[in-house]
Amino acid sequence: MAPKAEKKPSTAEEDQQQEEKKLSSPAPSPAEKKPAKAEKRLPAVTKEGSGLIEKKKKKMKKINETYKIYIFKVLKQVHPDIGISSKAMGIMNSFINDIFEKLAQESSRLARYNKKPTITSREIQTSVRLVLPGELAKHAVSEGVYGYENNRVINEVRI
Repeated sequence: MAPKAEKKPSTAEEDQQQEEKKLSSPAPSPAEKKPAKAEKRLPAVTKEGSGLIEKKKKKMKKINETYKIYIFKVLKQVHPDIGISSKAMGIMNSFINDIFEKLAQESSRLARYNKKPTITSREIQTSVRLVLPGELAKHAVSEGVYGYENNRVINEVRI
């Protein structure tokens, strides 16, 4: 372990300069040392030449996930010559979000009823039958089973 450095005896001039520094800048009170975390801060303002320039904080861009791209792709597969307005696209996006939310709630409820911790494809299939009406449920289940089997076969080939 290294020995501690010894303090040099200070001269009277150095002591006087230190006291003047202390007197010229008053010690901030404890409340002024740290600003409260909830305190709102104004943007920094700097003087450049004759005018004032404000520094602005960059805003974080909120990531907004939608199904608009996929809705448009399906529309072009079914009716290539038809377009869709932005208002109608917003309505379709809300519709898909609502359906997915209903399916998730129903699947969760089924898993809870059966005291299972995991939502499997069986719960999803049953919730589709319960949420969607008649013929629409039959088509959705058949397409879902086809997609599930197709995905399973592809994953088995990789292994």
